[in-house]
Amino acid sequence: MKIAIAGGGPGGLYFAALMKQLNRDHEITIWERNAPDDTFGFGVVFSDETLGGIENADTVIYEQMARRFARWTDIDIEFNGQAFTVGGQGFAAMSRKELLHLLQQRAAELGVKVFYETEAPDVDELRTAHDLVVAADGLNSRIRTKYADSFVPSLDHRRNKYIWLGTDLVFEAFQFVVKQTEWGTMQIHGYPYSASGSTFIVEMHKDVWRRAGFDATENESFAPGVSDEYAVKKIKEIFADELAGHQVLTNNSKWLDFTTVRNERWYDGNVVLLGDAAHTAHFSIGSGTKLAMEDALALAACLHEHPSLGEALEAYQAERKPVVESAQRAAQASLEWFENIGMYSGQDPLQFCFNLLTRSRRITFENLKERDPEFAHHVEAAFAGADEIAPAMFQPVHIGPLRLKNRVIVSPMDMYSAEEGVPNDFHLVHLGGKALGGAGLVMTEMVCVSPEGRITPGCTGLWNDEQRDAYRRVTDFVHSHTTAKIGLQLGHSGRKGSTRLMWEGLDQPLIEDNWEVIGPSALPYGDGCHLPREAGRDDLDKIVADFVAAAERGVAAGFDLIEIHAAHGYLLSSFLSPVANKRTDVYGGSLTNRLRFPLEVFDAVRAAVPAQIPVTVRISASDWVPDGNTAQDAVEIARAFVEHGAAAIDVSSGQVTKEEKPAFGRSYQTPFADQIRRLVAEPAGVKVIAVGAISSYDDVNSILLAGRADLCALGRPHLYNPQWTLQAAAEQQYQGEGAEWPIQFRAGRRKPPTSRTDKVPPRLALLRHQADQHVHIRWTPGQ
Repeated sequence: MKIAIAGGGPGGLYFAALMKQLNRDHEITIWERNAPDDTFGFGVVFSDETLGGIENADTVIYEQMARRFARWTDIDIEFNGQAFTVGGQGFAAMSRKELLHLLQQRAAELGVKVFYETEAPDVDELRTAHDLVVAADGLNSRIRTKYADSFVPSLDHRRNKYIWLGTDLVFEAFQFVVKQTEWGTMQIHGYPYSASGSTFIVEMHKDVWRRAGFDATENESFAPGVSDEYAVKKIKEIFADELAGHQVLTNNSKWLDFTTVRNERWYDGNVVLLGDAAHTAHFSIGSGTKLAMEDALALAACLHEHPSLGEALEAYQAERKPVVESAQRAAQASLEWFENIGMYSGQDPLQFCFNLLTRSRRITFENLKERDPEFAHHVEAAFAGADEIAPAMFQPVHIGPLRLKNRVIVSPMDMYSAEEGVPNDFHLVHLGGKALGGAGLVMTEMVCVSPEGRITPGCTGLWNDEQRDAYRRVTDFVHSHTTAKIGLQLGHSGRKGSTRLMWEGLDQPLIEDNWEVIGPSALPYGDGCHLPREAGRDDLDKIVADFVAAAERGVAAGFDLIEIHAAHGYLLSSFLSPVANKRTDVYGGSLTNRLRFPLEVFDAVRAAVPAQIPVTVRISASDWVPDGNTAQDAVEIARAFVEHGAAAIDVSSGQVTKEEKPAFGRSYQTPFADQIRRLVAEPAGVKVIAVGAISSYDDVNSILLAGRADLCALGRPHLYNPQWTLQAAAEQQYQGEGAEWPIQFRAGRRKPPTSRTDKVPPRLALLRHQADQHVHIRWTPGQ
């Protein structure tokens, strides 16, 4: 092949070297705008997985890199004057400049032609004259920009400021310093990369940056290679104690805003993106160099394995894009955590430390327990407040006056199986079975307050006494046969009503036997949906009365808790959302006005329900569309409900419009719960419930131990396994009040044996393995 590479950074050079090793007849040319000795940044960090790939692909490069590695396993965290060390992680780093020189030498040895201080020719010219054009031209890729219609890039500019520095202070481990200053929270990300230096990144929210006066050089244009010396001088003063007399080193160091780069497609014809041109991931979870070199490995392998260029590039995108997107989801969680780090300034230092470690959701409590059992024990013991500890999920908790035996909730899930709103044997078995399965609280599906407030003809209701008595049968079973509590979720479908059963067409309107739907405005939920009638004063008064009557029947039916459903685009949620609510009266416009009717409903229900029964509310924390409600709006919505007496805020998101584009991922809604808990609920003594793609007991424990929520609600996992909570207890070898097995089930409370239980590993091998495990390894050059 004849290959052109735009960009002579580590990714482009490594790809060229790999391709030459696979076939010496490849004709490869690199154009690099910088000189060979120009490199920006200080250290590069690699994971064991990436190093394994490099070692397998090119032992020469790997061995040269390995001789220069700084290696360590610890993370040091300093927060509010307290220091913690967490071991067992595993890092390797080296000088970025040395890495670049190694790759330059390797490419030259293999016969790669490199033009330094030379811009690549026009890409149209390159793609005509070459079989393959690799765009390794970085964050501001000219090639990606030129073919934007094909690659469909998106650039997400973040709100923190950071500056990439070095220091001659050689850290012994990964170093996080979180410092409370008179201007706000600032943090250092530091790590060693050689026997003589460390990377030293200073980061802070843009508001803190301005208050500290770093914006003095905001409009100054620095020439390439020139650093912001004003910023460096001020950083030396602020972090004088941490630097302990050591120097701050610069290399093209100036304030930056991190930009997350994503592309829908990674190739177009014979042009392919690699490294930062294709993607970026925040520095707090790894290195762009690492990702670029992984791209190079995959691209070279795909080109070697497939008979045609088209198939190879398709395979490259199919292999790398999901991996990178996973890394970007973790990076997004991490960068957003650091953007909001100021709200944790008052958190208990030990919990803060665990919170920081688990911020991206890639490290969990179980991971930590394997890596550093002693530290994990301290975290769990602190949460329990005792040496005799149970897993966090099995610690008791109160929602208002209601005590729950554990912190697991069976989330409300519509079953669409009622007739005329009356729950039947299916609901008895469904809800009763989930209560037998060990959860502390089992929630009904959304129970509709009126016939016209149903989502589908199969929804249950509480608008008559027959429905009340049928639900009494369910609550009596739960209270008689389990130690769980049962909660009632009340709602009105609003503009999302009069639709088919889920399995007949989700959100598809009924054609026959349909009923009129109403909403805050005459706007449909989406294309093809019913056009609602705008609710008038009489409608609103009736809806309030319907909620009150349903709540009173819920009390009579024996429910322990009542939740008002103000999420997922149903009636109260649509009043809250500026996407659905375009009213011009006192119920529309500002957030205060949009809150007015949902609060009227909540106040009326709270007044009608006895004080010993807590009333909670579920909200959608983000509409996931431009001009919709945001996380900041959700904080204010939660604040209003807390001020009106909500005992808990159940934090979901979305489903307000068909146009939404949620950022799905594991525990993807938990950051909303975290923010509401930290800023609103915890100071008021109100509980927060996290929901959304939480599926493992490890995730539940990690969320609770980090202080991101007080309880976790799980839906689909309980459909997959109705005994989910009890099985989680067995997996963790927990027996106690928090997971009390029904007497009829107790024979199954131990984890069943596997096919082979009698194998005894050789003791000497075990002893050697234990001796080889080093939880704490420090980088100590020369020792």
